[in-house]
Amino acid sequence: MIAAQFIFEPGTYDDEFHTLDASIDDDAQSIPGFLGTDRWFSEDGLTTNAIYYFTDMAALTKLGRFDDHRTAKRQVDRWYKSYRVIVTEVTATYGNMPHIASGDS
Repeated sequence: MIAAQFIFEPGTYDDEFHTLDASIDDDAQSIPGFLGTDRWFSEDGLTTNAIYYFTDMAALTKLGRFDDHRTAKRQVDRWYKSYRVIVTEVTATYGNMPHIASGDS
């Protein structure tokens, strides 16, 4: 399983941001191999971690090919104060939280 984390400090959102964000979420869900998302917020509420889970890198790579994703990437500084993307290979998951993507299939 692949986990792509988009960690960011929100800035100011506008209508275009919300339209692109919804479109990117729909695009991700349409990809064979998409497993789900989790969203975490820092205790102070200043940082968000949106984690997208995929079965493999090929599935994740498809997300970056959608036009709205490319448009949003070109304008990322418009909506976020700062950000970091971390892509990791998940080799194991443990626990009993079914709403968290496990990659088990």
